[in-house]
Amino acid sequence: MKLKSILTSAIAAVALGTAAIAADIKVGFVYVGPVGDGGWTYEHDQGRKAVVEAFGDRVETIYQESVPEGADSERVMTQMALQGADLIFTTSFGYMDPTINVAKKFPNVKFEHATGYKRADNVSTYSARFYEGRAVQGHIAGKMTKTNKIGYIGSFPIPEVIRGINSAYIHAKKVNPDVEFNIVWAYTWFDPAKEADAANALIEQGCDVVLQHTDSTAPQAAAEKAGNVITFGQASDMAEFGPLPRVSSIIDDWGPYYVARTQAVLDGTWTSMDTWDGIGPGMVKIGEISSAVPADIKAEAEALRDALGSGEYHAFTGPLNKQDGTPWLAAGETADDGTLAGMNFYVEGLTGTIPQ
Repeated sequence: MKLKSILTSAIAAVALGTAAIAADIKVGFVYVGPVGDGGWTYEHDQGRKAVVEAFGDRVETIYQESVPEGADSERVMTQMALQGADLIFTTSFGYMDPTINVAKKFPNVKFEHATGYKRADNVSTYSARFYEGRAVQGHIAGKMTKTNKIGYIGSFPIPEVIRGINSAYIHAKKVNPDVEFNIVWAYTWFDPAKEADAANALIEQGCDVVLQHTDSTAPQAAAEKAGNVITFGQASDMAEFGPLPRVSSIIDDWGPYYVARTQAVLDGTWTSMDTWDGIGPGMVKIGEISSAVPADIKAEAEALRDALGSGEYHAFTGPLNKQDGTPWLAAGETADDGTLAGMNFYVEGLTGTIPQ
């Protein structure tokens, strides 16, 4: 019995020793929705899994899902830092100020904030040019609507969302001058009940195309139930609703970025930076265009995707006016990143006001 006890203790000691040296760093992820939302948070968690696959036992990952924006997120970030996290990704716009606050308290921890604009020596920012994907969606929507009414479910009236609405509208209007946009603000990133209500309201208003900047698949389900309504996957492919109502999607691919930034921490080369990538670098992908889209429209949409990806075409190219008719971009002029990053206006032709 004594020998057995000694062997058991030795095995346990080896196991503990292995656990203690297994991970070189710990990486945390703070999510605004559940990992099973089928959209935004799902794709961020796919990025976390890419880190696991790339580094194996060298990196330990931890995450907290469904963290409200605000004070509670600050608590979660603080706990991760106290648990020994070396790098923390905070994956929603509303985490911006909490990230900055916590970063001040933990100067040796590296933070990466998604979609915000505030940086520090130990805080980087990163986002994707989702508006490029909205341009492709707008083209398909403008070509396929029969009622000339397109609905758009907005989450919060922040520049990221306003850019998407403008881009979709510009490109729908280019191919269908009669198109109208109806916009409903849900004031949530993830709330299936609210998102379904918003989709149903738009469908009742005669919209036969519904776009969304919210994270659940509820609008897809509402459109499927209504029939004769097309939708687009948001942040993730949502292909289970294809070929109708979901005819394509914007897919956020965070994996390569998460792997690269984790590698930078491992190498000791991490520095504070701002990243804003789109279709070209692969951070934004266009999901498969389904068989419900006529071949000629599909070919046009793919050509637009490729032109955006190569840089041959910019989604915000003049002539364009602001909603009140004020000139914004002259013919051939393109929008600068500073204006796009702080966009707080609709383009000419959109109706309604942006909530304050």
